[in-house]
Amino acid sequence: MTSGIKLLYETKVFDHLKTKFNYSNVHQVPKITKITINRGLGEASQNAKILDLSLKEMSIITGQKPIVTKAKKAVAGFKIREEMPIGMKVTLRREKMYSFLERLINLALPRIRDFRGISPKQFDGRGNFNIGFKEQLMFPEIAYNDVDKILGINISISTTAKTDEECLALLSELGMPFTEK
Repeated sequence: MTSGIKLLYETKVFDHLKTKFNYSNVHQVPKITKITINRGLGEASQNAKILDLSLKEMSIITGQKPIVTKAKKAVAGFKIREEMPIGMKVTLRREKMYSFLERLINLALPRIRDFRGISPKQFDGRGNFNIGFKEQLMFPEIAYNDVDKILGINISISTTAKTDEECLALLSELGMPFTEK
């Protein structure tokens, strides 16, 4: 089953970007390569129950099991020991990536209270886009009663675009609701 965003990219966005930026080769047209969803656990790293619930939440949101990231070295000021779990990440590619992006744009973002659009200032200078959220309740898969602790989430969208302008055009065409500069 092909995702609606992938179909939109193949039928309309690809041709529009090719003419807009006057590419001579089809491989120059930017496309999304992967989406990485990352979450730091903070003080929840000492609590195994919150770690398990957070792993379950990320699995539900992304449809893929997250990898637990562990501390490389001990930091006494943060009460972190070596090999202690401090976060988790999921890398989505192909169909799961397009499916997640479609759910993010059409379901999750409109559920944010007082949402007026995403700031177009969150590009990294190399054609990738990063966005952070303070809570996981914006995803319709997460029930409010099942959440023990509100944890933030960071989403990185990696593209083959060379500039931020190309990436902005790609994501705008796919339906990402950006605010005006």
